[in-house]
Amino acid sequence: MNGNSEIISEIKAYYGEHRHTALVRSFGCQLNVSDGEKIKGLLSEMGFGFTEDENEADLIILNTCAVRESAEDRVFGIVGSMKKLKETKPSLIIGIAGCMTAQSHIAEKIKRSYPQVDIVLGTSAISGLPALLMDRLRGVRYGEDIAEYGDFSAAVPQIRESSFKASVPIMFGCNNFCTYCIVPYVRGRERSRRPEDIIAEVRELAAKGYKEIMLLGQNVNSYGSDLGGEMSFPQLLREINAIDGDFIVRFMSSHPKDASDELIDAIFECDKVAKHLHLPVQSGSSEVLRRMNRRYTAEKYLSIVDRIYERDPDFSLTTDIIVGFPDESDEDFQATIDLIKRVKYDNIYSFIYSKRSGTKAAEMPDGTSEEVKGQRMRELLEVQREISTEHYKRFIGRTMRVLADDVSKKKKGFLTGKSSEFIIVEFEGEPSLIGSFVDVEITGAMNWAVVGRRIES
Repeated sequence: MNGNSEIISEIKAYYGEHRHTALVRSFGCQLNVSDGEKIKGLLSEMGFGFTEDENEADLIILNTCAVRESAEDRVFGIVGSMKKLKETKPSLIIGIAGCMTAQSHIAEKIKRSYPQVDIVLGTSAISGLPALLMDRLRGVRYGEDIAEYGDFSAAVPQIRESSFKASVPIMFGCNNFCTYCIVPYVRGRERSRRPEDIIAEVRELAAKGYKEIMLLGQNVNSYGSDLGGEMSFPQLLREINAIDGDFIVRFMSSHPKDASDELIDAIFECDKVAKHLHLPVQSGSSEVLRRMNRRYTAEKYLSIVDRIYERDPDFSLTTDIIVGFPDESDEDFQATIDLIKRVKYDNIYSFIYSKRSGTKAAEMPDGTSEEVKGQRMRELLEVQREISTEHYKRFIGRTMRVLADDVSKKKKGFLTGKSSEFIIVEFEGEPSLIGSFVDVEITGAMNWAVVGRRIES
């Protein structure tokens, strides 16, 4: 893992004046996107330029996701299609990184069945990429590093996809072992980054003018549990809030079992922390939650919601919901519908349960048909559509501070952005406003966004 500077010099010398390019394609969650940015950072130090055309690339790295088997199948399909590309360009180097490779049987399958792949890199072995690449350039047929290492991410350079929004991982891995989830098996146990490293990274981003800082972890609420009480997540929020600069702080994901009063206090008391909480409930049935090993009940979850709404009845909540978990009954599903009607989420991210090999839920009997699961999903989406359409009206007449982040795909001359509440806002404006905060008076609401008029400063 050490000696990267010497290896990087060797790689640069190997390519010499030849313009060498890389294609890095990341799949899955924001942690994967952040890992992809680090891979690009290392490749840039090695002298690589970047392309989106696989025919132009000297190196292709697929940074993979393993949350669903369908995601793995997609990657295998892409790798299979690259066999002909490798035949026409033998010098092409193909690497696979990310969560897929952290499974030893998958790494073995790649080595055995996909000879066009040269490098396999685990989720915590990113800084080992230069050594693997140099070995390949020296003629080593295949290189692999899927060992689990500690947090070394601060030492890895990063090429960020945005000039004004940045993701900052604060911890890696997960200890929760939800029965449907593969993450603890592919990203390892929880390891918190040192608070001083996180604070230094955010301070540097703020000094560079970044406007949105997204703190990432599989369960940010448990940050610091492995640091001997040195710093909790709410304390970290307060430290980051004290950093000079005009920026907003967001975070995900937040596990309900660790959503403490201290966290709620920090959200409301820190002016830079977004007034929004993504709190995945997964199901409104306490029995289903038990089988999921979520370690809270529906009643416990609703008590957290009640504490938040006591502070601000209009606070913005979003969630994740799994429809059709093994043997979910009509009563279980109705409990989910009842819960979302009570909470009134601004948005939900819903998924039909997909069996994931290697998890306990994959071994559970399931008597619910796919047709019934599909019907339930359609009902859930319709109920939430009605809730969002009505609930978004509470913003009409208010002025929201919005970070403009793109041109509207629907209306010419309009921009889109997100408010502190994580609400999509459409408003008329010039592209030059992208990357800056603007005040928008809300004049209308839809089921997925609000629209408004920019207030000139």
